Amino acid sequence: MIFENTGLDGLHSDLAYLDECAEKVGFIRWQWEYYRATYDLKIEDKKNQAEYFLRINTRAVEGKLEKPDTILKIEAVYMGKATFPHGLEYESMAPQPVMNVATKKIQELKALLEA
Repeated sequence: MIFENTGLDGLHSDLAYLDECAEKVGFIRWQWEYYRATYDLKIEDKKNQAEYFLRINTRAVEGKLEKPDTILKIEAVYMGKATFPHGLEYESMAPQPVMNVATKKIQELKALLEA
């Protein structure tokens, strides 16, 4: 599921600041390579015993990811349901409590990045 109109798409930040802001909100930089990185936030749905991951895709527009002053651009914000043994399924809608947490975390990250 792709989140539209989050206000995050297209934002630029240096790697060090994005890492700091994302960590404050609960995201971790999980997958990365020299020119792109994803930040993940695990959201548990205890009622249905399911896990969802809110994911933010970024791409380096200046520099490479091993340098803290590399400039990243946020490309997309989306969420997937964890599947066994590993992977994410992006087609189904998440329950409303999960969506509420995701929306709140997106807003928190946006506020930090724009400060």
